[in-house]
Amino acid sequence: MPWIHTVRVEDATGRLAKTYRAAIERAGRVFGIVRAQSAAPAILDASMGLYQKIMYAPEGLSRRQREMLATAVSQINECHY
Repeated sequence: MPWIHTVRVEDATGRLAKTYRAAIERAGRVFGIVRAQSAAPAILDASMGLYQKIMYAPEGLSRRQREMLATAVSQINECHY
């Protein structure tokens, strides 16, 4: 398993602290997939922005269908995220 340096919630400052606060407000905690990108806050924010655009787009599939597809693909890829 690869090792990725992550920034703990209590150690986050500046832009990353703001991103972590938003994650906590949205999901109640900062999940590992977010912490895995913590060394590059600008990239993390871009990644989260893309995720939100895809998952909350008003056209096409419903949010529930998108979540089901994400879950199925994660299962097939043996990814717990």
